[in-house]
Amino acid sequence: MKLALVGATGLVGHEMIQVLEERNIKVQEFIPVASERSIGKVIRLFGKDYKVVSMDEAVRRAPDYALFSAGGSTSLEHAPRFAGVGTVVIDNSSAWRMDPDKKLIVPEVNISALTPADKIIANPNCSTIQLVVALNPLHQKYGIKRLVISTYQSYTGTGAKAVAQYDAESKGAAEGEYDMAYHYPIYENCIPHCDIFLDNEYTKEEMKLVHETRKIMSAPDMAITATAVRVPVHGGHSEAVNIEFDQPFELAEAKELLAQQPGLILQDDIKNNVYPMPLQAKKKDEVFVGRVRRDESIENGLNLWVVADNLRKGAATNAVQILQALESQEQRSAMAS
Repeated sequence: MKLALVGATGLVGHEMIQVLEERNIKVQEFIPVASERSIGKVIRLFGKDYKVVSMDEAVRRAPDYALFSAGGSTSLEHAPRFAGVGTVVIDNSSAWRMDPDKKLIVPEVNISALTPADKIIANPNCSTIQLVVALNPLHQKYGIKRLVISTYQSYTGTGAKAVAQYDAESKGAAEGEYDMAYHYPIYENCIPHCDIFLDNEYTKEEMKLVHETRKIMSAPDMAITATAVRVPVHGGHSEAVNIEFDQPFELAEAKELLAQQPGLILQDDIKNNVYPMPLQAKKKDEVFVGRVRRDESIENGLNLWVVADNLRKGAATNAVQILQALESQEQRSAMAS
């Protein structure tokens, strides 16, 4: 495999390298790409050093696959260039997610939607990924009528600037002594403002949950509302999810469906205070679900608490899983021929 990684020096880029190594992805030629100021820096993969190259150089080398984690504008400009030389792009930005001609993929949910014609594949938003992994088996069985989602999202999801802000504030730095990623301090604070506000007074992050969930689950009419909150947690997004089903359900059966879902770990033993927390999900690739209980205020209602590491399953791991699935398909096709 000839693999490019665009955004190799960023938070998610570093995480992708770790996931590639942990999953022992066989990479014969690695092409790290970053901004012009990073060209020549050294990136290590499987104990071997590789120098960061320019975008033009990476396109010229026509990799088999390119993992993108460098922002929407970069993806819009350069992903088609890679696709034009035959590269399959797996993009972690929001650039292509709602493009009707591009697939939005979570392997545990809809990997079967991919075809050899798909050259630019979108990786969903971090909070959407963990949500749909948990929802998928329940929706398949009972049909979801309505979702109410409240997120508690790590500041690491905003990027390096937010991490630097939190670190400065935790050490007692005064405002004005550091660059702020947010309008307010994040240390010992919760900010109900993820991404920009839109005309409907929801944030862009909240509407990503609405639109992306509908697209991934092929449910364009699913009623969804969301509130997204940034919290002072280093790694890991949590979600309180309220579900109204079309069909009646048995609580024990719903828990069993969750327990059997690939990529999900059910942690639901309240007698022993067992439930998911971001502290325990850190550096894990799975989605964790607990506090599974009926919503007694409505018919066919269920509550879930969903947790995952936003830099892993919420970004790097999901992208690498897509890569693995594509490579497996390629190998099966080669064997069949």
